[in-house]
Amino acid sequence: MTATAPATRPLTPAARRILEVASELFYARGINTVGMELVADRAGVTKKTIYDRFGSKRDLVVAYLRTRDDRWRAYLTDHLERAATPRARVVATFDALHAWMGEENPRGCAMVNAYTELSDPEHPGRSVAEGQKRWLRGLLAGFVTEAGAADPEVLAHSLAMLHEGAVVARSVLGESRAALTARAAAETLMAAHGVTDDVPAAPAAVAAP
Repeated sequence: MTATAPATRPLTPAARRILEVASELFYARGINTVGMELVADRAGVTKKTIYDRFGSKRDLVVAYLRTRDDRWRAYLTDHLERAATPRARVVATFDALHAWMGEENPRGCAMVNAYTELSDPEHPGRSVAEGQKRWLRGLLAGFVTEAGAADPEVLAHSLAMLHEGAVVARSVLGESRAALTARAAAETLMAAHGVTDDVPAAPAAVAAP
């Protein structure tokens, strides 16, 4: 597996504190309702320090989304390392999603939430959200291609939709086992597409940007 990690830049201690505070507030309260005054107050810095470190609220939002995306990719990769076949890795993506939503996603997918709030089609934060979704679909396509699926692109698209549906069911309907239900559906889909467990998986790794 090859995963393209988001680009990052070195942060000063003050910038790290700002980003941590902003990330918590953006996710918990929403991007558009959180002003720089609140971030500055919670981080114990001035607004000038925020702008010195990040340039603008837009850039701070992008940093928040990239950092969260990076965490999800690393979290998922850790789960994939334990799977021995391409089919098992597809299943592992749902297990990882189940665990991630229980630990990190009480308000649903941060990327979907941000995409909904960032109405400007040119906002770079939207590209981060789009990139994460395309990355997952590409990851799934690689696994099912490796496993010999009859139509890997169609199957990968369906599997990605199961992921997204599980997130909605968990966050909107409170279905705590939504990802596990989606996993069972994914196993049925893979069987219908001829995906079996007899193909060893290639080494999993997160590639540099």
